[in-house]
Amino acid sequence: MAASRTITFVTGNAKKLEEFRRILGASFPHTVTASGLDLPEYQGTPEEVTREKASEAARRVQGPVIVEDTSLCFTALGGMPGPYIKWFLQALGPEGLPRLLADWQDKTATAVCVFGYCGGAGEEVRLFEGRTEGVIVAPRGPRDFGWDPVFQPEGLATTYAQMEADAKNVISHRGRAMDKLMRFLTSEL
Repeated sequence: MAASRTITFVTGNAKKLEEFRRILGASFPHTVTASGLDLPEYQGTPEEVTREKASEAARRVQGPVIVEDTSLCFTALGGMPGPYIKWFLQALGPEGLPRLLADWQDKTATAVCVFGYCGGAGEEVRLFEGRTEGVIVAPRGPRDFGWDPVFQPEGLATTYAQMEADAKNVISHRGRAMDKLMRFLTSEL
């Protein structure tokens, strides 16, 4: 393994940053700084969005970056809102998301997180994806982290918002994607 590097995690979401650092843990060999760099809101698949964000962030930061894109894909709506969940949540709030599925029997959804790592401007972007299957329910639990109150992971009786952080990180889409990212960052860099 090469020497420790400083990597910039580009996010303006303090809760995402807090969760990211908790999952990394104290033994992570690299230094992660945060930047609220305002990147364009790209459109496309979660992979396309993440790839574009990582390339642009690396160009602006002039060094290694990590970006993240989260999607919430409702099966009945053909995968929508998908990567546009941020805007749906802003417009409808947690209470409005389940109403999108009111006329559908199928309430299943997939939570998807894609991390992108780029070592610098013009370099290849590596993608790391995590998924968690679940259902959309009426909001339960604290409403301080996005759509967590309406997503109930498959096989559980609690929403993300009702779970302890460490338990959530083991089964969450973000935790699964971070596991792949961390293995890359600790073995490849």
